This record gives sequence, structure tokens and C-alpha cells, in this order.
Amino acid sequence: MRLSHLKAVAGALLVLTGTSAGAETVATRDEAVAMVGKAVAEIKSAGAEKAFAAFNDKNGRFTDRDLYVVVYDRTGRCIAHGANSKLIGKDLIDAQDIDGKLYVKERIEMAQSKQSFWQDYKFTNPTSKKVEPKQMYCESLNESIVCAGIYSK
Repeated sequence: MRLSHLKAVAGALLVLTGTSAGAETVATRDEAVAMVGKAVAEIKSAGAEKAFAAFNDKNGRFTDRDLYVVVYDRTGRCIAHGANSKLIGKDLIDAQDIDGKLYVKERIEMAQSKQSFWQDYKFTNPTSKKVEPKQMYCESLNESIVCAGIYSK
């Protein structure tokens, strides 16, 4: 009797929280904006070197499910990447998604005229390992562009 009561309570909690057992949760647009805001604040308070080290930590506070921080300089060089450390230090200005879109070049161009913006392209989701549509939110900060994005299937 007691076990059935616990199951009923657990089921009610799942309904109230809007989740189901085993359901994968993905980041939202609001969470991406908040993550970039948190990253910008970290750069301003801790300095770029310490902040970038924190962003690059896959198990750190700047990685949440499929959400992570990426930072580029104004030439397209990746200076921090929360999902793929192999990209750090690389010039990605000519990087293309599977549709041939020069997404880093476009990002650099958008940052020249906008303080903050959303960008659409396709990229490998670190949790599913599949190429998926991605929306990246970015903010310009000094000589860098700080971004975090969401995936949609």
C-alpha cells in the first residue's frame, strides 16, 4: 500500500512540474540569453583569461545540458568553446554548416552592426551527436563576441 502511495505522489509531482520520467530537456531561448548574460558578467568581473577557462570546462557552471558558451574574436578565431576544446585557437571564419552557410563569418558581420542578435544555422548537438538546426544568441563585448545557442530538432 505504501509503495502505491509513493508512486501516486511521484506521478503527481511529474504532472505538476511538466516533466516526464526519462524525458530529455533542452535549453530554451531565455536560458541562452541568460547564459550569455552570465558569461559577459564573468568576463567583466573575473577577466577574460579566467572567464574563458571557466567557459571551456564541460562540467562547469557555463555548460547546462545542450547549452554552452562560445566566444570568438572579431577575426573569427575561436577563443573559448564549452563543447569542443579542439576548436579553441582556430580561425573559423571559413567554417560552414552542412548547407554551406559561412556561419562564423556571418556572426562576425552581424556583430559589427548589432550589440546583440540571434543567428540560425546547423551544428552538431553535443548531447545527441546529430547535426540539428541551431539558434545562437550573441552579444558583442569589446573585441569579442560571446554566444550560447539552442538546438531544435
